Amino acid sequence: MASLFPVFLALAVTLGLMFAAFVFVRKGPNQVLLRSSLMLTFAVCYLTWMITYLAQMNPLMGTFPSRVPLFVI
Repeated sequence: MASLFPVFLALAVTLGLMFAAFVFVRKGPNQVLLRSSLMLTFAVCYLTWMITYLAQMNPLMGTFPSRVPLFVI
């Protein structure tokens, strides 16, 4: 059984990257655009990874054994 520790670890790393993007973007005419773009990119990448990871932990669909035996000719 997989644990949720990697999810929270990746969340902490993502929040750290978002904070770094907020603090270390240089001042200029496009500062808000760069901050928003970087923070949105980190958030979307994290959400994509998290949804994929959690979907593998408990899949909704899978192979189910049939109740009627199949005869292969």
